[in-house]
Amino acid sequence: MLLVAFFSYVFVDGFEKIPVMYTFEACNDLKLISTKTPLHGKTELDLSEEEGDIMSRERPRRATLPPAEENIKKLENVINEGNYYGAQQMYKSISARYVSAQRHSEALDILHSGACFQLKNGQVTCGSELAVIYVETLVKAKVPYGDDVLDRIRKIYKTFPQIPLPQDLGEDDDMQQLNEALGAAKIHVDCCLSFLRAAIKWSAEFGAHRNGSPELHVMLAEYVYSESPELDMTRVSYHFVRGNNLKKFASALVNFMGKCYPGEDDLAIARAILMYLAMGNLRDANFLMDELKKHDLPQSDLIQLVNYLLPTLQRDALPLFNMLRTNYRSSTDREPAFKELLDDIAELFYGVQRKNPLQGMFGDIFKMMG
Repeated sequence: MLLVAFFSYVFVDGFEKIPVMYTFEACNDLKLISTKTPLHGKTELDLSEEEGDIMSRERPRRATLPPAEENIKKLENVINEGNYYGAQQMYKSISARYVSAQRHSEALDILHSGACFQLKNGQVTCGSELAVIYVETLVKAKVPYGDDVLDRIRKIYKTFPQIPLPQDLGEDDDMQQLNEALGAAKIHVDCCLSFLRAAIKWSAEFGAHRNGSPELHVMLAEYVYSESPELDMTRVSYHFVRGNNLKKFASALVNFMGKCYPGEDDLAIARAILMYLAMGNLRDANFLMDELKKHDLPQSDLIQLVNYLLPTLQRDALPLFNMLRTNYRSSTDREPAFKELLDDIAELFYGVQRKNPLQGMFGDIFKMMG
């Protein structure tokens, strides 16, 4: 038999720290055979009872937390005093206590309030951090996707500030002002992206569409389009095609056509249509094109290809599809991703297997935008 002993400390009556020696018998497992308190002469029975009392006092203390509303009001007062950083640390630590006590609903209330209140006060980094923790808590609590939670996420999203860029620039001071505004806008977009990406991932895992909530994809696309200082229409389109608001997507494309560089407009239109088709969504591809045709579209080979491609995919016409790819290859070569999109379309609509399985990287590339 092997005896193992070690010292530890316990608190008696809430204050007095006394040393305790624990002795274990080590066989196949550890069996506690005695406890001694050499400096205080307490018996094993006395110590056991005291430890039991201490543990019984600790349990309710750990679970005894005030209603969340009390902490929410206190934390809002801290923010109103201008102590944003201090409030941030308190939001994180207090909400963590509610999570530890399995009071997830109240933890979510605190985090939601904190995210909105920090954002309303212009504290985008702090607010977005709490927003991300809010989503992480949804995951921990296994909260299912539903309208109530979606409304709360939408409320946080709408609280993200928008920064109008200065106009009529001329002086050096104006350029400095522009650079500051561009830097702030980039931070805002990155913060909002982090929050909405996390929310989309949660929604996909807990009950929404396998690609994530269409409503959340629309929110992300809208914010990137309206607020990004360096507009990435590929990212915007990626999320709009996974959304459920074709009118907004069409409006964004029309607006983009009015301000983009020459040659970018037809690329944006073709990209949007091909993305829908690569997902097998011929209906929305046709609807989007019909909406865009209400406006003046650029005259180009890419637009011709799209106009021919849509009716072709409505029937069994693989030879015609291949002919279109061949005849318009010089146009589709303008963007490398178009080849992958067309390969996806051929596989979905006509069962054409890829010659090289490694070619199917389009999905993985675009997942980086999710």
